[in-house]
Amino acid sequence: MRKPKIVILGAGYGGLMVATRLQKSLGVNEADLVLVNKNDYHYETTWLHEASAGTLSPDRVRYDIRDVIDKNKVDFIQDSVVEIKTSEKMVILENGEVSYDYLVVALGGESETFGIQGLKEHAFTISNVNSARQIREHIELQFATYHNETVKRDERLTIVVGGAGFTGIEFLGELTNRIPELCKEFDVDFHKVRIICVEAAPMVLPGFDPELVSYATSQLEKKGVEFRIGTAIKEATPEGIIVGKGEEEVEEIKAGTVVWAAGVRGNSVIEKSGIEAMRGRVKVDPNLRVPGHEDLFVIGDSSLVINEEINRPYPPTAQIAMQQGELVAKNITALVRQQEHLDTFHFDNKGTVCSLGEDDAIGVVFGKKVTGSKASFMKKMVDNRALFMIGGVGLTLKKGKFKFF
Repeated sequence: MRKPKIVILGAGYGGLMVATRLQKSLGVNEADLVLVNKNDYHYETTWLHEASAGTLSPDRVRYDIRDVIDKNKVDFIQDSVVEIKTSEKMVILENGEVSYDYLVVALGGESETFGIQGLKEHAFTISNVNSARQIREHIELQFATYHNETVKRDERLTIVVGGAGFTGIEFLGELTNRIPELCKEFDVDFHKVRIICVEAAPMVLPGFDPELVSYATSQLEKKGVEFRIGTAIKEATPEGIIVGKGEEEVEEIKAGTVVWAAGVRGNSVIEKSGIEAMRGRVKVDPNLRVPGHEDLFVIGDSSLVINEEINRPYPPTAQIAMQQGELVAKNITALVRQQEHLDTFHFDNKGTVCSLGEDDAIGVVFGKKVTGSKASFMKKMVDNRALFMIGGVGLTLKKGKFKFF
């Protein structure tokens, strides 16, 4: 009897969770496991804001996929996914193709620019290890160039962050720690540096506890961040951005660095493959399968799961992706063993923590609000737990965060 072939696309939080759980639950005689990923490493998406600001080395953010998979059980293919042909049960890669009996799509998300002119050309995005390195080096270049121009342009030292959601706020927190170091290194007057956060929504961290939001904005403002709330970016230009409130109030902000952190959509492979989706996100069934496709699971940023309490989708986070990965591994194991019962997905929210830099954060953990160093400690525990769940003690000791106070 032929062994079923399980193909996992993407080695992010969700994809690696599926792979590491399946390699434990299924024997080599039960199924063939294949993991496909563009790079030979996994990167901690929730740490990219640190690498972008320059407070953490890009190499700390990533680890080798082969360090956490069982090479005797999982066939790793380093390649990029081009298209999924569901009718043929085939995945087209840049350098080949791979067939499947069960497919898990965990390809992660992409930046959503909402059609704003010039963003793709003139703004950076915190989207992967290389983009994080590029942002860090670009900011350093602006500081290094400032004194080497005949006419000093203060706008070189202006950094605009588009978006006051989690990524934007965490990046701002790291920036406020990094800027004093850059000023000292490049002999720049700290008061000439501007950090501006532009957010179209009427508040920072929409949906988060208002008391904690007030704490976060106050802490960041004390460190020099200017907030433009209820203000939309109309256009990005080579000189900076054009913002406005409504149609008439338009203002140009000249800036040497513009970082867009305001939108995530599902992976474009989803739509290219003809799978029904909204902005690249598939509304999956309770078992996390694509409706009408019992062999196709979608998890992570490209999946859409409704929070029934508020009738809105859960935000795509590492926590939800890892829980989805665990469930999918259980369900695929059941399918391989021809068991009829499949588990349904219920998100167990263990809390949310938003970093404001090395030693400060806000969060709700086990229903309690925390701020400051206590919240920062919890944030590091969350990061370390993610490492432990995928790579055990060894990976946690190698990559974990242990500078608590």
